[in-house]
Amino acid sequence: MTRFFHGTNRTGPYFEGWYFKHQNPRGQTLALIPAFHIDREGRRTASLQIISKDRAWWLEYPASQLQVSRQPFLVQIGQSSFGEEGIDLHIQQDGLSLQGTLHYGSFTSLQSDIMGPFRFFAGMQCSHGVISMGHPLEGTLELNGERLDFSSGIGYIETDRGHSFPSKYLWTQCLWDGPEPGSLMLAIATIPLPVGSFTGCICSVFYGGREYRLATYRGVRIETWSSSGAVIRQGRYRLEAELLSERRQPLRAPVEGRMERTIHESLCAEVRYRFWHGDSLLFQRTDPNASFEYSLAD
Repeated sequence: MTRFFHGTNRTGPYFEGWYFKHQNPRGQTLALIPAFHIDREGRRTASLQIISKDRAWWLEYPASQLQVSRQPFLVQIGQSSFGEEGIDLHIQQDGLSLQGTLHYGSFTSLQSDIMGPFRFFAGMQCSHGVISMGHPLEGTLELNGERLDFSSGIGYIETDRGHSFPSKYLWTQCLWDGPEPGSLMLAIATIPLPVGSFTGCICSVFYGGREYRLATYRGVRIETWSSSGAVIRQGRYRLEAELLSERRQPLRAPVEGRMERTIHESLCAEVRYRFWHGDSLLFQRTDPNASFEYSLAD
């Protein structure tokens, strides 16, 4: 039996959201972010953000129209659902029609929590999670009359929770299919402390049938990071992410539980990734469907 809750065991400020990305071999890409939020006064709302290559939509719902199950993983908002088996969308609002069903294959899961020991820090501003580094897709969606056939496509799912996004952060993600499939996620952020702050990094690279984990709690060193990309090193491993071009769309992000900060994401940025082990280049990929965000709060 699926057991739902409405976030009523939480007090504000708090937010929790889930990022579902879908792409197909024909270059069509779509991401959806269902979420719920609680402000300092205890007001609860839910939202759904939809991101295409060229546009983003923000839909707000009463908290009563959102239900979440942890086991099995399932999020229902309005008449749409998002979960382990796929998504089923029934969205019809002014200027937006999005209908259809996608089925998910087996998830590629991390062996351990991406946050490592930081997951035990009760005061974390924002905690990140990876639900699937990659999984096969089947099915079609129709977005404002355009047919999006994701059969033989691939998907990615992650989650964030806390009370606010970091004041400064970089995030990039990509996955690809083919003879040498791979997937990676990199996040760098300014992490506040009771006194001062530090820059933290989490990164997972799946390639050649194994996961490479680079993170602050494993001794990673951030060589550079900016709006044009990042370079990180851990032991003999070195990852370079270079932004070549982007098409940014405005999204909303939480500040003390309120979705009042505007950030910009490129769902289909062109990013060059290079991953080294010593002098050996394990892979180089220039991906036209990479996700990329760099944000610095005012």
